[in-house]
Formats: sequence, structure tokens, C-alpha cells
Amino acid sequence: MTNPFTTADLCDAHSKEDYFQIVEPLFKPYGGEKSFCGQITTIKAFEENVLIRSVLEEKVENRVLVIDGGGSHRCALVDYELASLAVANGWQGIVIYGCIRHAEKIATLPIGIRALHTHPLQSHIKDHGDRDLSLTFAGVNFKTNHFLYADTDGIIVSDMMLS
Repeated sequence: MTNPFTTADLCDAHSKEDYFQIVEPLFKPYGGEKSFCGQITTIKAFEENVLIRSVLEEKVENRVLVIDGGGSHRCALVDYELASLAVANGWQGIVIYGCIRHAEKIATLPIGIRALHTHPLQSHIKDHGDRDLSLTFAGVNFKTNHFLYADTDGIIVSDMMLS
């Protein structure tokens, strides 16, 4: 999905539609790309990133990983190594309801990342987590294969591709 877009224009065109949601403005931008979009893949993983690594190792096209980390501020779920892995495998972006680390290095990568904050501690290795669940946080329901659009104005989610 390389069509140029702005979330403001998409809101103007689609905000009255039932298939359209606007994410609460909780997330800070990280990564070298200011805007990104793609079909959603979801993960629920609290303070551990084994499943996150496994999913980011998959080769994809036009996908965005949405991670429900429970809003934890006690460790980082994504670091420079995982963000680099995402870039190498074609991920367009990552939205983390949690924290990242290595923010300065991540800012050099050609990927869009949104997270609540940074935290220097790496996540735990417990090998727990769930994939492709319906997730709810920041006032939005995130579902696998729905579409996410993010830019400097915000993040929107739709169950269909917007133009």
C-alpha cells in the first residue's frame, strides 16, 4: 500500500462510516518513517517478546504489527534488533501498547513505529503470548487483516482498505 495518504484526509472522507475508528492519541512516533499503513497482524504479549520475534521473522508485504503489551512501562517489548528484523522482512510498521528501547538507533530505520514510551530494560523471556486475537486498547478494536494508517496526525483503523 504505497498510495500517499494523510489520516486527516481519510478522516474527512470516511469518519461517518461504521468501519472506521480513530486511535486515542497516546502513542509517540519512533522509527524513520513518519507515515505507514498496512494490514494488521495482532499479538498479545505482556512484558516478553519471544512471540514478537517469531512473527517479525516472517516475510510479509504491506503488514503492520499491533502489539498489546498491556500498557506496561516496566520493560521494552521492541528494541533495535527486532525493529531491524522487521525492516528486513518487509514490515511497514509496528504499534506497541507498551515501550521500546534503543530509540535513537530505531530512528535511523526505514520503518514506522508508535509506542507509549521508551524504557531501557529488555523484556523477559517467558515464551507466552497469543497471536491473531482481537485486541482493544486506546479506544479501538484491532483485528488481524483490518487496515491501519498512521502519520504525524494520528492513527486510524478500518475493516476495509481506505483511499
